[in-house]
Amino acid sequence: MDRVVISEKLESLRRCLARLKAKCPDTPEALQGDLDAQDIVSLNLTRAIQLCVDIATHWLADHDELIVPRTMGEAFTRLAEGGLIGQDLAMNMRRAVGFRNIVVHNYGDIDWQIVHALCTQRMDDFRRYAQAIQAEL
Repeated sequence: MDRVVISEKLESLRRCLARLKAKCPDTPEALQGDLDAQDIVSLNLTRAIQLCVDIATHWLADHDELIVPRTMGEAFTRLAEGGLIGQDLAMNMRRAVGFRNIVVHNYGDIDWQIVHALCTQRMDDFRRYAQAIQAEL
C-alpha cells in the first residue's frame, strides 16, 4: 500500500471538509439561494466522497484477502468486511456515493436540503472514516 498516496488523499479530504464547514450557509434556504455557495459546497462534497472512494480502493488493492469491489459504494462494504470500518459507517458512505452520483451525473435536481444536511450533520462520517484509515497507516 502506498502510504504516501493515502496520506496525501487524507490531507485533501481534510481540506475539503474544512472548506465545507467554512462555506456552507447556516440554513438550507440560504444555500438554496446562493449559487456561489452551491458550487463550492457541491464541488467539495463530491470531491470528499471521491477521495474516500479512492482511499478505499488503494487500501483494498493491497489486501488480497478482501474481495475487489465492483462499484464505488461496494468498496466501503469490503472495508467493513475487513474490519477497518463499522457496518454503520459503511452504509453511510455508500449513501454518500449515491448522492455523489446524482450530483456528478445530473440524474435529477439537487435537493439542497439534503446537501445542507450532509454538510451540517454528516461530516462526522468523513472524519470517522479518515480516523479509521489513519489508524491503520
